Amino acid sequence: MWEEALFLQHGDDVAARWAQAVEAHAAPLVPTEAQIAAAVLQDACERAGQRRLGATLADETPPAAEVPLQLQAAFCIDVRSEVFRRSLESVDPAVQTIGFAGFFGLTAAHHRFASDLGERRLPVLLNPGLASQAGGPTDAAGDRSTRLQARAARGWGRFKLAAVSSFAFVEAAGPLYVAKLVRDALGLLPATAADPAPRLVPLPDLPARIALAAGVLRAMSLTGPFAPLVLIVGHGAAVVNNPHASALHCGACGGYSGEVNARLLAGLLNDAEVRTGLAAEAIDIPSSTRFVAALHDTTTDAVTLYADDAPLPVAADHLAQARRWLAVAGTRARGERALRLPRARRGEDVAARSRNWAETRPEWALAGCSAFIAAPRSRTAGKPLGGRVFLHDYDWAADAGFGVLELILTAPVVVASWISLQYYGSTVAPALFGGGNKLLHNVVGGIGVVEGNGGTLRAGLPWQSVHDGDTLAHEPLRLTVAVEAPREAITVVLARHPEIRALFDNGWLHLFALDAAGRMAWRYRSGLAWEPVESAIMQDVGRLVA
Repeated sequence: MWEEALFLQHGDDVAARWAQAVEAHAAPLVPTEAQIAAAVLQDACERAGQRRLGATLADETPPAAEVPLQLQAAFCIDVRSEVFRRSLESVDPAVQTIGFAGFFGLTAAHHRFASDLGERRLPVLLNPGLASQAGGPTDAAGDRSTRLQARAARGWGRFKLAAVSSFAFVEAAGPLYVAKLVRDALGLLPATAADPAPRLVPLPDLPARIALAAGVLRAMSLTGPFAPLVLIVGHGAAVVNNPHASALHCGACGGYSGEVNARLLAGLLNDAEVRTGLAAEAIDIPSSTRFVAALHDTTTDAVTLYADDAPLPVAADHLAQARRWLAVAGTRARGERALRLPRARRGEDVAARSRNWAETRPEWALAGCSAFIAAPRSRTAGKPLGGRVFLHDYDWAADAGFGVLELILTAPVVVASWISLQYYGSTVAPALFGGGNKLLHNVVGGIGVVEGNGGTLRAGLPWQSVHDGDTLAHEPLRLTVAVEAPREAITVVLARHPEIRALFDNGWLHLFALDAAGRMAWRYRSGLAWEPVESAIMQDVGRLVA
């Protein structure tokens, strides 16, 4: 938005200078010896990380005991979910978790309760194909009251920031904020009620709903067997005083929290007519199975269940058991995350960070992300991946025509590469690509921050998001993508999408194919070529020596 405004104001001059810059940029680069050495060291660091990942995947952990499933939970592929999923699965062998992009295949432009603003809760690669809103005709009185409150809050905000009134505002109204300051300083935040259940408007016809549900379930590799209770878990982060809060929410949901998409999908899969239609698609959901939406707070590792959304009651014992398992998993996940967070000596310290308005590191978000794995969960279950890996469930044997493989490589992998490169750039070149020091930020126009009292808008991640005060919290490695699928199928997808292939050919991402045992067996070379990992390592050593 900022660059467009500049272009509209200075378009003619910018166009001429831009053409000169493009011409200069097209000239071949001549790297210096120092740059060559840095590139070799960068590659060596990434090879070391790949060997560690390969060793973890090759470790043969004993298979879990075969017991009837009591709970299934589909989480976003976000790296923070890896810690919670592993913790939840460790609670009881009757629990199974699934990884899928957090918008859950629903490209919805959503209107919050009493709002006319359409929020794009979908990856920025896509355009909205659905519309949704919170609440219905029975919520008319609440809608009117909430709209009046929202307008009053907006008017008060404009008054505080207006050119004239802002000068006298602090002196005149400051004492009125004493109670709020005390409350915020003590972390006594008021409880906020959830929006009414969202619904699709207009509701697609039945064949469209059946097709949508079948496509999502197949892409999730969730076609049976089904547990009595299936959770659809979005994620978000409850923090205060943080202009960069959207960076802690769900990237697949456009920087919003993911409960809306989770609630929409749960409602779709609880629809009796949709289930009947799914049976004709060879997806047989037992009548006793209930889908319940949930929201995982990645800052506190607490999980909220939206059980009241279900059209039919959910068995009380199933809900109680799920809440117990989620609480235990949250305790374990907080304990693991506390080891990485500054000044968090134990798991109990983690939750309080979300309410502390002076906390510059309420959580690490996706710091440390280094790999993306698309494979059955059995390849990674129980293996300590340290909250550094995007985990997407994928069974190529059930992917007729490899349409799901193509979707994974062209959507989630691309979004993960953006996230990885954002952290990479903010770490290795913070002055150019980073967001600067949080302590010096000033929000400008609600669209960005400047560091201090001037300068250009800072578009990257704050230094506190990648550094703990003593050392880097994010190891700057380009993303390693590992897919369990035939190399021939992967090659066909890359050949069909040259823009995706360019990411691997030009070294922005690394690509591996997993073998039938889930080991990193083949490394992709540029030009649609593959080499066995052992052979590739020896050739790389020879090339570096030369």
